[in-house]
Amino acid sequence: MTHNVGVLLSGCGVFDGSEIHEAVLTLLFLDRAGATVQCMAPDAEQLHVIDHLTQTPSEESRNVLVESARIARGEIKDVAAVGADDIDALIIPGGFGAAKNLSDFAVNGPEATVHPDVQRLLDEMVAKSKPIGAICIAPATLTRALGSHSPQVTIGNDVGTAAAIQAMGGTHKECRVDQICVDEANRLVTTPAYMLGPGIKDVAIGIEKLVEKVLSLC
Repeated sequence: MTHNVGVLLSGCGVFDGSEIHEAVLTLLFLDRAGATVQCMAPDAEQLHVIDHLTQTPSEESRNVLVESARIARGEIKDVAAVGADDIDALIIPGGFGAAKNLSDFAVNGPEATVHPDVQRLLDEMVAKSKPIGAICIAPATLTRALGSHSPQVTIGNDVGTAAAIQAMGGTHKECRVDQICVDEANRLVTTPAYMLGPGIKDVAIGIEKLVEKVLSLC
């Protein structure tokens, strides 16, 4: 059976959108496993734009959906048009966009709010017991959205982010880059990726395990 997996993107580039290595590895491992993919992103302005060469803010503005379409090669939907009935599972790559554009966790920490269409889709997925994977910093947004379900997640070993996850109703499990955390009750799978790094070959191990586990839960 072929599973249809949603990949929720948050822009294009680690400092203001999706972490491109994490997003592409997710797409690669899903394709290798025979899954079909539906990329999606919010149709909204980014929190800000970062010049990735100088790592300084730029005066320009960019749209999350338009930028995410770069990674998806144009094959992408507005997350507002996607429901849990359309997909068998959902995976959220990291990058600061997951904490800046899918929620405002990067700005407001435990008091963050989640983009309404992202919140709706995550609520629908949990209500239908469909698996969700989250990579790197994305588990923080996932926890903010699903805190009432007491999710167990990992972001690696960053003390401050782990404390914020606890404050939002989650439980943090320390993991290495090549490990995954599985919350069987809520059907959540998380991995640290570039929260730990150090390189693409390292993060690939955990992301491949995450993809395999998410598919096994479908």
